[in-house]
Amino acid sequence: MIFTPTQQRISAAVILLLVVFLVIQHLQPILMPFVMALGLSYLLSPWVDRLQGWLGHKTARMVSVVVVQLVFLALVLSILFLLAPIFIKELPMLRDQLPMALIRLQEKLLPVLDSLGVDARLDTQSLKEMVLKYFDASWDEVLSQALSSLKIGGSVILTLLGNAILIPLLMFYFLLDQRLMLDQVKQWIPLQQSKHVALFLGEVDHLLGQYIRGQLSVMICMAIFYACALKIAGLSLALPIGIFTGLAIFIPYIGIGLGVLLALMSTLLEFDPGRALSIVAIVFGAGQLIEGFYLTPKLVGERIGLHPVVVILALLTAGQVFGFVGVMLALPMACVLSVALAWFKRAYQASHLYHGESE
Repeated sequence: MIFTPTQQRISAAVILLLVVFLVIQHLQPILMPFVMALGLSYLLSPWVDRLQGWLGHKTARMVSVVVVQLVFLALVLSILFLLAPIFIKELPMLRDQLPMALIRLQEKLLPVLDSLGVDARLDTQSLKEMVLKYFDASWDEVLSQALSSLKIGGSVILTLLGNAILIPLLMFYFLLDQRLMLDQVKQWIPLQQSKHVALFLGEVDHLLGQYIRGQLSVMICMAIFYACALKIAGLSLALPIGIFTGLAIFIPYIGIGLGVLLALMSTLLEFDPGRALSIVAIVFGAGQLIEGFYLTPKLVGERIGLHPVVVILALLTAGQVFGFVGVMLALPMACVLSVALAWFKRAYQASHLYHGESE
C-alpha cells in the first residue's frame, strides 16, 4: 500500500505525538522541573527581551536574565512569606476550634433544615476524631502524600531542595539560550514545511502571549480586590488570603476553590458561622461576577475560544496524566491544541474530501 504525501505527513505526525506521549508518561517524575522551568521562562522571556533592548550591549542578555530572574524569585519568596501566617497561626487554631465552629453552624442551620425535612446532624465525637487525625499528622507525612500524588516520589526534603535549586537553574539556561535552542530545532524541520511550521508557531506564540498577559492582569486585579474586600470585612489574614486567591485563579476552578476554603476556615475562627458564611459568600460572589463579566472579557477575552466543559475536561485529563504540573499547563496546552484544530479545520475544508470531489 502506497501512501500519498498528505497521508505520510499525517502518519508521521501521529507517530511523533505517540512517541512524545510515551516518553513523557515514563519520564514525568524527572521532567516536572523541566516543564516548570520552561513554562516560567516563557512567561519571563518578554521582560528579558525588553531589558536587553534597553541595555543594548554585548553582555545585555545575561545581565537581563539575571536581573529578571532575581526579581521574579524575590516576588515568589515574598508571596511565600505572606502565606506563612496561614500555616503558623491558623492551623493550630483550626485544629482546636473547627469542631466547635461546625457544631455552631449546625445549630444555626438545623431549624432551616428541619423545616425542609432534612436530617443533617453531625456526630460530634467522630468529627473531633477526624480533625485530630488529620491535624496531628506530621508535616513530613503530609508533604510525602502531596508529593506522591504529583508522582515525584523520593525523600520530601531532598525533592524540595532539589527542585528549588534545579528549577531556577534551568530557567536561567532556557532564558539565556532560547534563541540558540530554537535555531537547533528549526534545523530539523523539512525545508518545504518550514514556512508553514513558522506560521503555526507564530500563531501559537501570539495566542499564548495574549492569554498569559491578559490572565496576569486579571490575577493582579483580583488579588487586590480580594485582599481589600476581606480587609474591609475585618479578616485579620486578609492580605495573604487575598493575594493567594488572586494568583491562584490562574488554575481555573481549583484556584478559586482553594481561596474559598482558606477564607472560610479563617472566618470561622474569627466570627460566628452565620457572619463567616455571609462574608465568604458576598466577597467571593462579587469577585466571581467582577472577574467573569468584566475583567476576563475585557483583559483576556475569548482568547482560547474553548467551552467551559472542554476546559474542565482539559484540567482533569492533564491532571490525571501529568499530575499538578499538568493542571497548571492545561490551558496553555489547550491554546496550542485550539490553533492546531483551527489549522486542521481549514485544511479539511479546503480538501477534496470535504467538497466530495475526486483527487
